[in-house]
Amino acid sequence: QVRLAQSGGGSVQAGGSLTLPCAASGYFDSASHMAAWFRLFPGKEREAGAGISPSGGITYYADSVKGLLVIPRDMEDKKIVYLQMDSVKPEDTAMYYCAAGRWAYSAKWDMVKSYNAWGQGTQVTVSS
Repeated sequence: QVRLAQSGGGSVQAGGSLTLPCAASGYFDSASHMAAWFRLFPGKEREAGAGISPSGGITYYADSVKGLLVIPRDMEDKKIVYLQMDSVKPEDTAMYYCAAGRWAYSAKWDMVKSYNAWGQGTQVTVSS
């Protein structure tokens, strides 16, 4: 079983930056698991923002967040996945979730069903 623990989040002013860590434990292996960050806006479905392949070789970004969200690679601790947010806007206010799942050929990084472990969620509120 993989467990994910999120921290960080909170309030930030528009134009600012924020980094969200997600620490994995249990049977998480960075060489075989992919990870991603999803956002949940009020009244909407959870949507994928950014993802990272096993071993961090490839990163993926939804078109709507390019330039906003970055998953830093080559982090020293392979069991922590970060989400870096830059130049945030009020419309980026949402709950942010990290997710992890064992990589499979058919798994799509931006689909909820590709992941079987989820963090508890972190609220990010951007004020103008």
